[in-house]
Amino acid sequence: MASPARFAPPAAMGLSLCLLLAALALAAHALADQVPPGHWWPALLWPDPADMAQVAAAYSALPRLAVSLLAGAALGLSGGLLQHVLRNPLAAPGTLGISAGAQLALAAAAIYAPSSLGVLGRDAVAFAGGAGAVALVLLLTWRGGLAPVSVLLCGLVVGLYLGSLSGVLVLLHTRQLAGLFVWGSGSLVQLGWGASGQLLLRLALGAGAAVLLARPLRLLELPDGMAQGLGVPVPLIRLAGLGIAVALGSSVVSLVGVIGFVGLGAPALVRLADGTRPGLLRCALAGGALLALTDQAAQLASSLTVLPLPTGAVAGLLGAPLLLMMMTRLVPAASSIPASAMFAPARPLLPVLAAATMLLALVIAAALLAGPSAEGWRISTAMLPLRAPRVVAAGVAGAMLAVAGLLLQRVLGNPVASPDVLGISTGTMLGLVAALWLGLDATGPRLLMGAAGGAAALAVIMAFSRGGAATGRMLLAGLSLGAAFESGMALLLASGDPRGETVLAWLSGSTYLVGTEMAGAAALGMIVLLAVAGATLRWLDLLALGPEMARSLGLRPGPARAALLLVAAALSGMATLLVGPLSFVGLLAPHLVRLAGLHRAAAQLPATALCGAIIMVVADWAGRTLLFPAEIPAGVVAALVGGPVLLWALFRGRS
Repeated sequence: MASPARFAPPAAMGLSLCLLLAALALAAHALADQVPPGHWWPALLWPDPADMAQVAAAYSALPRLAVSLLAGAALGLSGGLLQHVLRNPLAAPGTLGISAGAQLALAAAAIYAPSSLGVLGRDAVAFAGGAGAVALVLLLTWRGGLAPVSVLLCGLVVGLYLGSLSGVLVLLHTRQLAGLFVWGSGSLVQLGWGASGQLLLRLALGAGAAVLLARPLRLLELPDGMAQGLGVPVPLIRLAGLGIAVALGSSVVSLVGVIGFVGLGAPALVRLADGTRPGLLRCALAGGALLALTDQAAQLASSLTVLPLPTGAVAGLLGAPLLLMMMTRLVPAASSIPASAMFAPARPLLPVLAAATMLLALVIAAALLAGPSAEGWRISTAMLPLRAPRVVAAGVAGAMLAVAGLLLQRVLGNPVASPDVLGISTGTMLGLVAALWLGLDATGPRLLMGAAGGAAALAVIMAFSRGGAATGRMLLAGLSLGAAFESGMALLLASGDPRGETVLAWLSGSTYLVGTEMAGAAALGMIVLLAVAGATLRWLDLLALGPEMARSLGLRPGPARAALLLVAAALSGMATLLVGPLSFVGLLAPHLVRLAGLHRAAAQLPATALCGAIIMVVADWAGRTLLFPAEIPAGVVAALVGGPVLLWALFRGRS
């Protein structure tokens, strides 16, 4: 009997061809509404300038179809290269900071050096940003031999940090960067064949370079020592593969904007169909078919709405559910925190907690009493009624998100797990934004919509927590959900609605609208949820021993994991409802606590809560004072300040 691997390639290619045929059918149907089928070739080869339908078909519809195929193929090939080189099914231009770096570079150039866009070109600027992001990731992980978990963790951190920098630029130059919303959502609208020609050339060069690396790339599937014994320069081949992937991903960003899901979804679809490591050609074919079908669906949906829908945003909405439906066959590698690290010799708890408590008291006092005014800095109690709710909200939100991140990292045994990575915060955020767009002004309906979004995200994540590969499957499910939710928000922001500026400020994590009653209710909720989390300390320690050992000690791992995930979702959801999404605290605080030498759950939980509160109180205070009278949201400041700290910790190899 033939092995499944021999029949795997036709399965993947057959799936891609089905998607491609569906895309071409939709394109033909749309073109037939503009130009009669008998006039298609004349419209393509020599369009009549007096016939606007033929002109639109020749210079807009057909180039857009070509761009969607070429851009999707480039992203699929880029994602396949990254996953192949790094041996990680979560690697993609979006998860390694390439898209965030290119977006930041273009935004900064548009503000501070607009002439560079004309001299160097958008492509060079975007490539410099993407290459800089990857270079930073490599710098941080080179000492560890480019270990997959380290590369992924650093990529996520770098992406979050660069995205926060972009958020600061947008907040400070909202009018100047108004078009960034549409571009950041990925728009394939074309006015000629120029972009198609550029993409074709770059895809041909990238594919040719990938073919030249085909044999050494296959040898990278072996352990590094064995591959080097066969004469393969593993670091050099990895750098070459990463360079090709960055060039392909950044070229797509520079020409059509950010389309984040295809680079992750196309290789995953190939892996699901084949059951083996995805081949690069099949990744390119799947990426082109996936993006082309997505773009045709976006155009069909746009014909029913007032405004065009950015294809990149629609890709997240359509592609993520498709991947989730097929996830039961996907068993990605899991990257775990070793149990030995959780039970390593630790520092005494009381001195650490005493120092953290004193530091929190100092920063709270400074945030309440010290601040700038028209006459300069002064210490006064006059602003205490206005500052107190914000300080309480910042501390409460930071503590809840930090503990949620700790629970997720220990339950999943993965250092990259956090509420934002798993999509819980983003689901809550999308529910609140949708409530605003639906005109629900009352607090109650907004809270219900936010809770519904977070609950929906949790339900999907828990559905994929079953089975032996729950850890890796949940992380991939979370990334897919996050892409879908962020795409939904991008559609709302790109609509041109004036409420977008208000939503943008809230999305950055601001305590501006928190009142006394809301702060008090949140503090009470935090106390209750932290007490519940404290009651699960034994579960956290037993789960770190593995499911078999935990079961032998009287713990049922499945229900315990589900209960802990529910507590983490409640913590992150309440924090998001309070001050908006804070995408960095849940990832940063547990790492800082481990750096302090605390490893047992009973020690980590209170220290993590204090650490998260300190980070957010400082961030809120700095955001209110640094650019007074202008204000930077606390979530942005937390990322700007905490990002370098975590990156330094990763570089030192101690997290």
